[in-house]
Order: sequence, then structure tokens, then C-alpha cells
Amino acid sequence: MKNLMKSLGAFQQECPIIHKDTQGHKYTYADLPKIYSVINPLLAKHGLVVTQPLVNGCIQTILFHIDSEEMLDSMTPIPQVSLGSMNEYQAFGSGVTYYRRYALSSMLGLVTDKDTDAAGEQVRKAPAAVIEQVKNALEQKSEKPFMNDVTMLKLIKRYNDGETDVFNKAKEHLELREKDFKVIDGLKTISPLL
Repeated sequence: MKNLMKSLGAFQQECPIIHKDTQGHKYTYADLPKIYSVINPLLAKHGLVVTQPLVNGCIQTILFHIDSEEMLDSMTPIPQVSLGSMNEYQAFGSGVTYYRRYALSSMLGLVTDKDTDAAGEQVRKAPAAVIEQVKNALEQKSEKPFMNDVTMLKLIKRYNDGETDVFNKAKEHLELREKDFKVIDGLKTISPLL
């Protein structure tokens, strides 16, 4: 994910603090339209795309690097809660919006207000151990790149077009994750050739 991380780092260098200007229940927050108005031009500039589909009661946040097809994703469950006078659909919609904001901020490393305390503004530096982990992650070169969703879709199309050994060939060149094996196992029920 070297290309994706490089672009993400460049994005973070340019992304300003997104000030909290929407009033909630006894607090303020940066709402999604405000966040997207700031990040969309910078994401495009650095060849990044972010999407957040709903998957089985979770928000999946996907950061995709266009040129390299590298991808980073996370899943955030949305708890089922009752919120005052809201019906269950309104409460779920509120939860989706809430968790989208925080999952997006976490994925992109967004700062949505200044850190302050009684002494005034503080400049906080990442601990040396965190900096070292990020450097090591950027320098690590896997023997094989990870399978991403775009590549998986291409392989499924080739499989459906009759190339039944396509996944065996892919295993030689790509690092597969648990979710990739689940897709392949699902296709095994269709064809015993895998």
C-alpha cells in the first residue's frame, strides 16, 4: 500500500482543521457536508476516492488509490439504539450519519477542531513508536501485493467467462485475505475445478 499511503500523507499535509460549527445536543460537531466540502477537492488532487457503503448493519469505509488500485478499508458496526422520540428508522439513519463522520475522520486522520486545555492551545506530536511503525509500514515490501476488490471483480468476471483456473493463477501473484477466500469458496460450490 505504499502508493496509497504516500498519497494519504500528502492529503493530510494539505487538509486543514475542519472546525466544528454544527450545533448538537450540548455539543458542536463538523457535519458530513462540511467535511466533504473540505476533503473532496484534496482527495481528487491526490488520486484518492473514499466511499462508505452499508454492509450488514456496518459502515464500510473504503479508501481507494486510483492509479495503483491499492485499497484500505475498515468496518464499523452501527449499534441498534432508541433515541428519544425517533422511530427505529430515524434512529438508524442518525447512527449511520454519526458513524460515517467518525469512521471517515479516523480513516483519513482528519482533525475536526483544535486541541486545547487550560493552558491554551497545545501542539501534539505523535509518539516516536507510532512514527517508527508508520515508517516501517511504508518501507515494508510484501513479496506479493494484496488482492483488492477491483481485482477480485475482474477475476470473477474472467471466471464467469469460462476461465475456471483464474483464481489458482491469482494465488501465485497476489496475497489473499480471509474475505478473498470466502468469495473463492462460494464459487467452489459452482465449480469443483477450483
